[in-house]
Amino acid sequence: MEIRRATTVAELVAAQHLYDSPPRPEWAERFLAAPGHLLLMAYVEGVPAGFVSGIEMLHPDKGGEMCLYELSVDEPYRRRGIGRALTDALADIARERGCYDMWVGVDTDNDPALATYRAAGARDEGRFAMLTWEFPDRA
Repeated sequence: MEIRRATTVAELVAAQHLYDSPPRPEWAERFLAAPGHLLLMAYVEGVPAGFVSGIEMLHPDKGGEMCLYELSVDEPYRRRGIGRALTDALADIARERGCYDMWVGVDTDNDPALATYRAAGARDEGRFAMLTWEFPDRA
């Protein structure tokens, strides 16, 4: 397995089987151009097997923290340590950038994700509510 940072729209589009919906090239381009946004791709024999995306956020009184935005591993490659390796790689980048922590929101019934993140050293901060504003007229 090889993990490397995706830097082109073509790389993101080539991994469309890993996303919830097909990626749109214009959104992929914006993602890659946005400061603090990164996507690490895991390749097995040259095939995209998984990815993790992260967003570094800054606050005046806290400094930087990394949000693990999404982790995905293709079904045939699960339970091989790829999710953990991707999570560890993102945490390494967060440390290199001087982030004080990394966090992820996880549904409490998503046992595979919880196991992956705990195996990578995350600790449970307890229950919290996530509130969402939806904007159906997005471009």
